[in-house]
Amino acid sequence: MMTRAGNHRATQEAAMRAPSDRAEDNPAVAAKRWTFVMTWFMRILSILWIMKGLSAWAIILGIWTPIGHFESRSMGYQSTIIYFALIDLIAAVGLWMASTWGGIMWLLAVLSHLILAAFFPGIVSGGIMTMAFFLTLVAVYLAVSWLAARGG
Repeated sequence: MMTRAGNHRATQEAAMRAPSDRAEDNPAVAAKRWTFVMTWFMRILSILWIMKGLSAWAIILGIWTPIGHFESRSMGYQSTIIYFALIDLIAAVGLWMASTWGGIMWLLAVLSHLILAAFFPGIVSGGIMTMAFFLTLVAVYLAVSWLAARGG
């Protein structure tokens, strides 16, 4: 015959071995949740970077500026605008696909923008608010990707 304390201990051990119904306790559910968050964060970034890339093309094509204005600017300015017109849209496609290379291209595009804005403010505009916004996006991206890779 089993004593009352032994029965209670056996029940506790069985409860500890039983799978939990709570999402917080289930690593597979937590991993799926952070992967879902990461995918949608990348898609939102993708939409923002499509707009950023298209704005560079608008400058090249003279949509926001007088026609001929882009050609009359310095070679450094032209090269920088063309660089962002290409890299921003490439990064946006990779982000939308939620691929690893998309995140890397996006980080390259953001860090390029931050560095050029810091050292060449005449070529790349990037006020304090823009730089803080980009740094916040990078921090969130790194945190969410770490949580998704870790599984919650």
